[in-house]
Amino acid sequence: MSNDSRIFDGRILVVAFEGWNDAGEAASGAVRTLKDALDVVPVATIDPELYYDFQFNRPTLAADEEGQRRLEWPGSVVYAPVSPGIRIDPLEDVAEYHASGTGVGNLFLLLGTEPSRSWKAFTAELIDAALAAGIDAVVLLGSMLADVPHTRPISVHSSSENQQVRAELGVERPTYEGPVGILSVFADAAEAVGIPTLSLWASVPHYVHNSPSPKAMLALIEKLEQIIDVTVPRGDLVADSAAWESGIDALAADDEDMAAYIEQLEQARDTVDSPEASGEAIAQEFERYLRRRGDGRGDKGDGRGPDEPWRRE
Repeated sequence: MSNDSRIFDGRILVVAFEGWNDAGEAASGAVRTLKDALDVVPVATIDPELYYDFQFNRPTLAADEEGQRRLEWPGSVVYAPVSPGIRIDPLEDVAEYHASGTGVGNLFLLLGTEPSRSWKAFTAELIDAALAAGIDAVVLLGSMLADVPHTRPISVHSSSENQQVRAELGVERPTYEGPVGILSVFADAAEAVGIPTLSLWASVPHYVHNSPSPKAMLALIEKLEQIIDVTVPRGDLVADSAAWESGIDALAADDEDMAAYIEQLEQARDTVDSPEASGEAIAQEFERYLRRRGDGRGDKGDGRGPDEPWRRE
């Protein structure tokens, strides 16, 4: 993928929603990392009363900087850059913790929770905010559970419905058909008003779906840096990723079934990634995967217990 696209030289809105589109909290975690590294302020918010079921997405109590407990409601916020360049706190000489690059002053963020209802009205409000901010393109971050090993680099799939984006970045047109999350609805609405979109989806190992995946967050950030001229400091993500991988290794060392399944995933991944892998070999491996699913050993109805998500008997 090239980073010389004219589309992504302008004002870019990077989007992530907690919920169905956010396996391992990878997408929302990546945008939070951006938010911490950029000099941004909230410029638009969504009234949560209109779009959220608070029995499903409950408000939380949290202490502020003064120690006062306050309610935090689920919602969605658009953040805009205060000024281009590196943010340097005069009281804290830590410029290395802030993003840099010519794209920094053009990065807008949308971080929120997938709504419970009125998706069309919810999306329309956010698209109006994007138009008011003069957004030139949208990058949507998502993450999904997949049959991938935690020991290999996290795959990030790039796609776009926009012909110009596909031509400039060399990405594919999505072919998925089926139920979608709010990301797809937002992308459709953006394209409808003439804002080109690009979707980046990270594959998170499904057998560790209950924990955040810093390794997937890193993968999304690295892919974003290939598109936009911005360098995002990693902070604790590198160390957290190593600890995440080591923790899963320790679990697998105590469980033969889990270790065998991970080895199977590693072999499948290495076959596909091998330079000498033929199209026939890749097709055969994919067919074996489909047969396993057809035998009732896929993501649903596979007889795995809640604490044994890796089992493939």
